[in-house]
Amino acid sequence: MNNKRVIGFDFGMKRIGVAVAQTVSMHASPLKTIKAKDGVPNWDEVASLIHEWQPSDLIVGIPLNLDDSDQLATFAAKKFAKKLIHRFKIPVHGEDERFTTIEARSLLFDKGGFRSIKKAEIDSIAAVLITEQWLGSLVNDK
Repeated sequence: MNNKRVIGFDFGMKRIGVAVAQTVSMHASPLKTIKAKDGVPNWDEVASLIHEWQPSDLIVGIPLNLDDSDQLATFAAKKFAKKLIHRFKIPVHGEDERFTTIEARSLLFDKGGFRSIKKAEIDSIAAVLITEQWLGSLVNDK
């Protein structure tokens, strides 16, 4: 597999967590959390990250119900993904994001207890988990 850089997003209506990874390491790192208003981020901030990191692909966490059906947030996340494609002309991949926020909270709690859980960090850690899950699917698809 060629070494590519990817950016992953944990989409939310108020906050969008962002992570970056390289396909060779298969590990992502949290970048930041972007504030959003009704699911709309500051697109200049998104553009700045894309310009800085020059990713080959973008990954967007898609929230689904336990039975794989869509929920209200599913449509908003898919709309965000379509806008990324339109604005940046970079391949965008949806990734099932069920349980990533819960897992992110747990990871932060394990590091430092309840006080270590900050909403902005939860979103960027969830973006890490979404991105690493997508990277793992690349290996499993071979």
